[in-house]
Amino acid sequence: MTGAPRRLRRPVGLSTVAALAGLLVIAAGARGADTPVELPRESRVPGGVAILALDASDAEPGTVTFNGHRAPVLRTDGGWLAIVGIPLDAAPGRHAARLEPPGDAAPRLVEFEVAAKQYEEQRLTVANKRHVDPAKEDLERIARERKRIDAALETYTADRPPVFVLQAPVDGRRSSSFGLRRFFNGQPRNPHSGMDIAAPTGAPVKSPAPGRVLDAGDFFFNGNTVFVDHGQGLVTMYCHLSRIDVKPGDELPAGAVLGLVGATGRVTGPHLHWGVALNRALVDPALFLPAPGG
Repeated sequence: MTGAPRRLRRPVGLSTVAALAGLLVIAAGARGADTPVELPRESRVPGGVAILALDASDAEPGTVTFNGHRAPVLRTDGGWLAIVGIPLDAAPGRHAARLEPPGDAAPRLVEFEVAAKQYEEQRLTVANKRHVDPAKEDLERIARERKRIDAALETYTADRPPVFVLQAPVDGRRSSSFGLRRFFNGQPRNPHSGMDIAAPTGAPVKSPAPGRVLDAGDFFFNGNTVFVDHGQGLVTMYCHLSRIDVKPGDELPAGAVLGLVGATGRVTGPHLHWGVALNRALVDPALFLPAPGG
């Protein structure tokens, strides 16, 4: 985005939000009336983000959940916006977030449409056959690790205002791999839920925004992995590291080194797998990067 930031000075309707291209700059009550916050680019598709206008007359917004997970809500000059992550497995069609106002007011639904998106296929050959057909002890380990992963991605820290425009965590070529339907050694697996960034082994991986380390360790599929809480349901993950330089509980400024690029876990070569979760939904990290040419 070039030129002066645009501020919203009138009530924001759903059609207005959908029509805005690039990043919106608003005044967020949680940060103070004079502190601007940029929003991710909206893309109402599986794996995308919906920016939903709430009732502009509400003095307090209450809470917004989607698929049972709480989403961020921000105050603008014209009202309130909910920033909702859409899971990759969301079916095209009409969906609804649940708004629970404060006090005794009845909950209501905020509906929005999810458009279809056809992701391409990706076929990879993995040398370690156990990363394609895990042994019994591997499956037990994977089940234990799934609980840790879910706990990290489901984190909602109400008093930590998130930053929605992130810097790339490592220098390198960014692939358009998010959402690809993957086949490992010819066998179908879950769609790719992050962005792969090609970088040499040992390249520093940096936190793209302030946050707190939720978990860090060696995972069967993800290799050496770090999870960072950026606040209000925005969580990032960094996989396949050769080295981890942080520990759970560490408070990080933007740019802090989390570890080094590697090739641990299920990989075909050194790179960073970068994941972004919003209200537990793993969404396209590209939507949180500065707009091209901005």
